[in-house]
Parts: sequence; C-alpha cells; structure tokens
Amino acid sequence: MNKILLAGFVLYLIGNSVEGIAQPISKKGPFTRQDSLRGSLNAERDWWDVDFYAIDITPDFNKRSVSGRTEITFRIRKPFSIMQIDLQEPMEILHITWRNKNLTYQREGNVYHVHFPELLKAGGSESISINFSGHPRIAVNPPWNGGWIFQNDKLGRPWMTVACQGLGASVWYPCKDHQSDEPDHGASLNITVPDTLMAVGNGRLADKKSNSAGSMTYRWTVVNPINTYNIIPYIGKYEHWSENFSGEKGNLTCDYWVLDYELERAKEQFKQVPKMLRSFEYWFGPYPFYEDGYKLVQSPHLGMEHQSALAYGNGFQNGYSGRDLSGTGWGKKWDFIIVHESGHEWFASNITTNDIADMWVHEGFTNYAETLFTTSEYGIEAGNDYVIGTRNLIANDFPIIGPYGVNRQGSGDMYYKAGNMLHMIRSIINDDEKFRQILHGLNKEFYHKIVDGKEVEDYISRQSGRDFSLVFNQYLRTIQIPELQYKISGTSITYRFTHCNKSFTIPVKVNIGKDIWLEPTTEWQTQQYGDWFDGTTFIVNRNFYIQTKKIE
Repeated sequence: MNKILLAGFVLYLIGNSVEGIAQPISKKGPFTRQDSLRGSLNAERDWWDVDFYAIDITPDFNKRSVSGRTEITFRIRKPFSIMQIDLQEPMEILHITWRNKNLTYQREGNVYHVHFPELLKAGGSESISINFSGHPRIAVNPPWNGGWIFQNDKLGRPWMTVACQGLGASVWYPCKDHQSDEPDHGASLNITVPDTLMAVGNGRLADKKSNSAGSMTYRWTVVNPINTYNIIPYIGKYEHWSENFSGEKGNLTCDYWVLDYELERAKEQFKQVPKMLRSFEYWFGPYPFYEDGYKLVQSPHLGMEHQSALAYGNGFQNGYSGRDLSGTGWGKKWDFIIVHESGHEWFASNITTNDIADMWVHEGFTNYAETLFTTSEYGIEAGNDYVIGTRNLIANDFPIIGPYGVNRQGSGDMYYKAGNMLHMIRSIINDDEKFRQILHGLNKEFYHKIVDGKEVEDYISRQSGRDFSLVFNQYLRTIQIPELQYKISGTSITYRFTHCNKSFTIPVKVNIGKDIWLEPTTEWQTQQYGDWFDGTTFIVNRNFYIQTKKIE
C-alpha cells in the first residue's frame, strides 16, 4: 500500500476507532447542553464523591434488554439537595430510594435530576438505590461504535458484553458518568444469567449461587478505585485457567477466560502475558492492582482496557488483527491487544485523567508501552524502529488536547504522535535509567489518582531537570511539526527552527561526521567546526520527531 493510500486508510481507522482500541467521543459540531451536562462537574455533581457502586444486572438475550439495580454509596463534600444521575436513552430509571423513601426526579435527555427532601450535610456518607431497565443502545461496530453487545458464538450460543469507553457507562447502568470520580472503595457486580452460561466481571469472584428458573448469579468484587466505563460483564460459555506471576509486589494471580472451543489456542497465545508483565513492571513499576488480580477475558470485539478484566478479541494471533501497525515487522512478533490493553492498567486505570480532553496521558503512554515492550524483547534499535515506523499513521489534523468540560477528546494523534513525542523526550533526557525512574515515579506519585494532563507534564519536567513545557505545548496543543532549517558554508553550520511556536527550542542530536548536539531556537545561529567536518554531512538523529530542510 503506498504512503498516500496508507495515510487515508489510517485516517479512516482513527476517525472510527482511534486505533481500534478505545472509543472516545470525537464528533464534530457545536456543543450542546447535553455535552456540558455529561462533560462538566456542575453544581449537581461536584458536591458528592462516589465511594462504592453495587450493581445488579440481569440481561435478557432474546429481548435485547437489561434490568437491574445500582446502589451508590457516596460522601458529601458540601451541602446540597439535587443530584445528577446519568442514564442514557432509551434506558429508564424506574424508581430511586433513599433511607427507604422514594425520591422525585426529572429527566433531561440522558440526565436525571434527583431531588432529596432535605439539604444533605457536608462530611456525611449516604447511599441511594436506583432500579432501572430498558433496551440499551446496541453496539453497531464495537468497540468503535459501542454499546451493549448481544451476539452468538460460533456454536450459536449467547455471548454478551459491553464496550462503552467515551460513550459512557451510563449507556447501560445509572451512575455518575464522569471520568474524574472513581468509587474510592471499588465496586461489586452481580450478574444473573442462565445456568448454561458463565458470567465474568472485574476483580475477583466473591460468590455464585443457583436461583430458581434455571439461572445463576455471579458476584464479582473490585477493591480498588475503578472508572465507571471499566466495570463490565462478560457472559458466555467460558472456560477458565490461571497461573501465578512472581512480580515486584509478590504473587500476582493471572486468570484467563475464553470460549470453550478456543481453550488450546488461547493457552498458547497467552504465554506472552508473563513477558509483558515482566517488561511493564521493569519500565513502569508494580502492576497497580495486585489485590484484584490480572485477567484476560475473550470478547466479541477487538479489545478494551477494562481494569483487571481486559477484553481480548484479537483472534489469538500476533499483531493488530494480524497486521503490523508500524510497518517494520516488529509489530507482528507480539500480540497487540495483550500488550496495548495491559499497558492501560498503568496509564488509564492507575493514572486516570479528569477529562477525556487529556486522554493523551492514557493513549500516548500506552502507545509508547508497545515500543518499550519491543525494546525489552528485541533490543533498543528494534524499539526505535517500531515507534518511528508508526509516524506514518500520524494525521496532524487537529490538536491532541481537546476542549475541556464537554466530554470531547482531541485528535487521534494522541496515540502515535504522543508516543513519538515521549520517545523524543526520552532521547533528549539521554539517560534511560532516569527516564525509567520518571515512569516509575508517575505511577507512584499518581497511584490510583485522578490527574490533569498538566500535572503529568509538570512532573516530567521536574523529575528530568529540564523544562519540557515547550515540547508539550508544541506537540499536544498545535499541529505544526518543527522544521530544522540549516545552511552549510565551509566548516560552519547556520541553523534555526521554523513551523513552530515562537519560543520553541529543544536540543537535537545531529551527525556531521560525528555526533554533536545543537540547541536551535527560532533565531538563526552559527557554529564553526574544525577541518574534520566535511562540509556536507548533516543527519538528524532519527529519534527526534522533527522535519529537516537544507537552505541553499
């Protein structure tokens, strides 16, 4: 495929899926009140913090419906009496109770305004119980166009799950659907299904019981904070096996759930998991959820970072659905979904951004995790090959950071461009041990925390001892790729940056017969070199994501 056709194909992929893994909102057009209600911490949201979700659901495969109950335990930050609860149409709330009293509410599109009969006092803890039912939005092309998935496996048996990142957990259960508020003490998920099927959820299986009428209820619990879109049921004819990984925090249980007829293929393919865990613990620090374990669960869609229960649908093959996204060959040597989705356990599930406008923190670091895994397994030049190969997928269509407060992401370049930006930062630091300690430090400093992207930017600058704000502003907030222009006259070189912010400057490694470092600005500078310089050679190190132009 030639470069132009490849670029068009990639733009199609990005526009529909942002690499086919996440599915954040990227629609264009004016913002609406519904956008603001969903994307902002308004007065009806910022007075309370979620402490725990207890979710009970019963899906009906034949009717394509879901019914259930959500109990939300929350802490009161300041006095208030109106609460916004999110549940997307056509799902409906049937009734809401508090202290055994029915609460009144009004619906406004995908939002319910719930009224308490008195002012709730700051510092206390309360809970409400919400009964709901309906026919949830059906995923048309999951995970890109997401929702509830009702499918049959190859043997014609029911296979159900949800894919709702960006679209939001409120597509199927009532919650506070904002990325900034994870339940501090986790969640439980009770899933009632026919006794011929198995139900898998996040965390650990706490209980299962037989019911009348041939059904079973499986209770899964998570003890760590978890994003609402990561709480997911998987329902199918699953088989299970497990293994233990000796990690940095001791024994990590690794559980695998796949359809019964895929068991042998899965056992062979999932041998890659310990290698991945070893690499990521080296680069990022301990797996963040030892208490909840690590799971891969086969899904009817490609994949998703559902904390402690990662969705896997890559066909038990290497690459991204069998393809190498880098075009270098290295991406066919490992399973993209195992590596990429597992990387999200550190960046997205452990470190979560307040607003999806800052999703480069999730996707840029996780994209770069692919490079670091390649480096661990095949060496530094293989990793360099991989990340540089992905530059062909960069669109430079609009800034990576999106508008805040309206549940709107920036460009799909949050993957490959942000990954190449991080690679360049690593090259500028020029000390892999220091870079590794920065990655460890991020996961320690922001362990199980919600952050703004700017906090991550500042941390990297502070810990590296170099102000990288000019780099972040250039690559995250503009679509211009700096161009290093240079002139050669005898043994002197004159150079500057253009196509960039006025204040932009970074050190650049250049070979002119031997490696030297330049620190161009947007003003012309001249350096004189000795007779050893041939007056011709000028090669920018390939790890720097800039353009180069010789001026005659």
